[in-house]
Amino acid sequence: MAEVEVWRGSVEAWECDEMGHLNVGFYVAKSMEGLAGLAAELGMPRAFAPGAEATLLVREQHIRFLREARAGAPLSMTGGVLSLDEAEARFGFVLRHADGQIAASFQTAAAHTTARQGQAFPWPDRIRLRAEALASEAPAGAGPRSIDLAPVTTQASLVRADTLGLTSTGTGVVAAHDCDAFGRMRVEGFMQRLSAGVPHLFSGRRLGQGGEGRRVGGAAVEYRLIHHAWPRAGDRFTLRSGSAGGDARIRRLVHWLLDPLTGRPCGSAEAIAVSFDLDTRKLIELPPEELARANGAAIPGLGL
Repeated sequence: MAEVEVWRGSVEAWECDEMGHLNVGFYVAKSMEGLAGLAAELGMPRAFAPGAEATLLVREQHIRFLREARAGAPLSMTGGVLSLDEAEARFGFVLRHADGQIAASFQTAAAHTTARQGQAFPWPDRIRLRAEALASEAPAGAGPRSIDLAPVTTQASLVRADTLGLTSTGTGVVAAHDCDAFGRMRVEGFMQRLSAGVPHLFSGRRLGQGGEGRRVGGAAVEYRLIHHAWPRAGDRFTLRSGSAGGDARIRRLVHWLLDPLTGRPCGSAEAIAVSFDLDTRKLIELPPEELARANGAAIPGLGL
């Protein structure tokens, strides 16, 4: 497996959420540092710098969260090229704990584009040759599990969100510090907004909460995020979310990041979420009455 180290660091206390582990938004932020590192290995060392002529524009990401990372945990990331076509590629990244156990895996689909206009153009031969040397495969057990990565035509729009009665889980504006060197909202910004909106989806109550004084939290174990457009500083957004159902172990959640002026999608995401005991750090299965309540609020067919 031809992979190289593209990032090394640790979990800061301020990167952790109320569940006591690394927040999903910071997983994505670290994966973007990894993408910059892999770009350098491919011969694009300043792909994300203000003066770049060409960059890598992320189209979508798939993430598996396999083991918790808590404050102070040392982590490192390796990356490689899973596939390459005329102007796009799928890159693989593995985030590992110091003992070698996988914390998370990422598959990031990105296009080779002009830096500011975002127009895709073919890879030069020198990058193709380097990509061959960095050809890799996703580790066994770290690829897609409960989420299909087949191409989709998005369902997302403001009109459809209103029709389906999706919950409003976020409203705001993109700030200048939320944007990258080319003026586009940072990739991790989408995930950060989703994470901040989840408590609204459950009205402040986690699935499985209660019963014998048990402290219950929630976590995502898998995500697929698709970027349809790129908000810029000053652009407003609205986030709508809903449940697509599940079983006693998992919930399938869908989030749409929308432009409130045009009603068009900026991003859409599917997540597999679980409830877990905050003391034992073990997954909790929903009791029958809780499962019935959760499935009663689900929207059949809701998707990306």
